[in-house]
Amino acid sequence: MSPDAARTPSRLWLIVAAVTVVRLLAAAAIPLTEDEAYYRLWAQHLQAGYLDHPPMIAWWIWLGQLVAGDTALGARLVPALATGLTTWLVGDLARRLDLSQATGERAALWYNATFTVALGGLLATPDTPACLFWTLAVWCLARQHQSGDGRWWLGAGAAAGLSCLSKYSGLFLAPGVFVWLLLAPGGLKQLAKPWPWLAAVVAVLVFAPNVVWNAANDWMTFEKQFGRVGAKALHLERVPEFLVTQFLLLNPIIAVLAARGVARGWKARRTDPDLAVLLPIAVAAPFILYLAAHSLHARVQGHWPVPAFGALVICAAYAAERSRPWVRRAVPILGFGLSALALIHLATPSPRLGDSDPALHLRAWPELSQDLETMRLAQGATWVGTKSYGVAAQLDIPGRIQAPIVQIADRQRYFDWQKGADLTGPGLVLDLARRTKAEDLQRCFAKVQPLGVLDRGDGRSRWTRYAVFRVAGPKVDVLKAGCP
Repeated sequence: MSPDAARTPSRLWLIVAAVTVVRLLAAAAIPLTEDEAYYRLWAQHLQAGYLDHPPMIAWWIWLGQLVAGDTALGARLVPALATGLTTWLVGDLARRLDLSQATGERAALWYNATFTVALGGLLATPDTPACLFWTLAVWCLARQHQSGDGRWWLGAGAAAGLSCLSKYSGLFLAPGVFVWLLLAPGGLKQLAKPWPWLAAVVAVLVFAPNVVWNAANDWMTFEKQFGRVGAKALHLERVPEFLVTQFLLLNPIIAVLAARGVARGWKARRTDPDLAVLLPIAVAAPFILYLAAHSLHARVQGHWPVPAFGALVICAAYAAERSRPWVRRAVPILGFGLSALALIHLATPSPRLGDSDPALHLRAWPELSQDLETMRLAQGATWVGTKSYGVAAQLDIPGRIQAPIVQIADRQRYFDWQKGADLTGPGLVLDLARRTKAEDLQRCFAKVQPLGVLDRGDGRSRWTRYAVFRVAGPKVDVLKAGCP
């Protein structure tokens, strides 16, 4: 690129600013999800790792709370800004892959028109930093391909290490880079130079704190996450579920165009070897193939493939160069239109959409907490327990329950965070009525008294009805061993 061509077009900055402002407003207005509330607890106890994931999202939440306080916006501030940065990287990456300025701007806009990013790009979850650092690693590789400066390999290595510190999906960057070098003309000659190997060393060093932490904690995160890899039985019905889910979450029009873009880029690799659109999709290929293989035996959660969305959107924007104008216009109309309706529904007390309404998981937690606090005081309980980490995290938000909150199962999540809680006195245990039974609690407590059911919000749903029990006389050390 010439210096003039390398400058970021003002329209790309405008796209980044617009989507970021909207995302920050939504981040402040929408209550925390159960997972976000759980990661908020991590931020109160910073470590180099946790049972479920590496530590990056905890660090981000902690940083955001320094600016915006212990609020929904504080938890989501850095993730929302990071999605804006990822948007810029996607747009600039497309231009550095020798695509047109219009295609780069289209890729940036369409990245936010995918439903996973439009709705999830503001959430404080590990996927957001994983997407940023994955895209940054590919962007550094494009800069190296463009300039021939081997030092960009070091940036790619650092970004890959940070991606692994966010989510272990970042480990697929290494085989993805090898696939790209294998397919790119003269790519394997890069391995004769020191830069790729130095990049690998940098990635390992950046990722090392989580490895050391796992070694000191019985490899708990590795065991939990990599334990999903092995197949126990085939469930072929998961394959069409995976394909249909991603077709919808990517945005159906983008999905069709992405397939065309991948095919076009593959054909063009021989006639136009400088066309580097192959780079992002080659790097993402091992990860996508793994998820497809995983779907043969287990469900692939809808958000798992999102680090590859940048590559797919660039391919879609590339294919759209030859599509009809109405198709290009339909993508943001569909993506932003439906996403805006969903965000408004999540942020406002609009009518519920049945038992499958995702907003049910977010609403009326303060009201439930108030009802539970009234019951706790009436029963003389000194602590509150739950079976679910999500319920425990929601109740633990400041100002809700004026007593220690303890998840009585999965105690390995909390290390020594709740050692100060005294469970010798009477307590209240609640969780969803469909998964909480008196006989389960009787294995751990001498006295178990049902107190009825509390509804969270208006209407009854299997997701909002909570059974409450008064318990006393622990038979086991619940804080240490938990209540199975």
